[in-house]
Amino acid sequence: MHEHVKALTGGLVSVDHDLAREFDERLAESSTLAFRVAYAVLRRREDAEDVAQDAFLRAYGRFHQLRDRTRFRAWLVRTTWRLAIDRIRGERRRSQREHDADAIPLAALPGEAPATHLRRVELWAAIDALPPKLRMAIVLAGLEGHNLREVARLLDVPEGTVKSRLFLARKRLRELLG
Repeated sequence: MHEHVKALTGGLVSVDHDLAREFDERLAESSTLAFRVAYAVLRRREDAEDVAQDAFLRAYGRFHQLRDRTRFRAWLVRTTWRLAIDRIRGERRRSQREHDADAIPLAALPGEAPATHLRRVELWAAIDALPPKLRMAIVLAGLEGHNLREVARLLDVPEGTVKSRLFLARKRLRELLG
């Protein structure tokens, strides 16, 4: 990662090699996490890739400020989440996008039955309709397979808050899906 920063800045930024090595190790442990979080919010691959890249760059630039480096994954999730929400807000402020998330149907998976595809599209529409805090909890726990403790750590909230959010998210999804 630090080679990319050096290339982008023309060598104007000095690199602490021990810190850079530690950052690379932490990043390797959570290589796809930022993309998955951004995609859960944005639902567009290109935007999620952009936000994940921005999150990695921001994390690299501020890694030296992180006091407890064991909490890197949680920090990366929060950073990515905020950047993704900011991207949505920015899009809304600028104008109504031509290709809104509701206007772009999810593509059918190879060999997927039409009824299964329709149910999957309905499920994602219901997940997209959840408030951001509930959506993030249900995506991390239900779709990404993280347990309560991991979700609490990633979102930097108590486990009881995660349980509450999951309960409310599941209740709301039942209402939306019938």
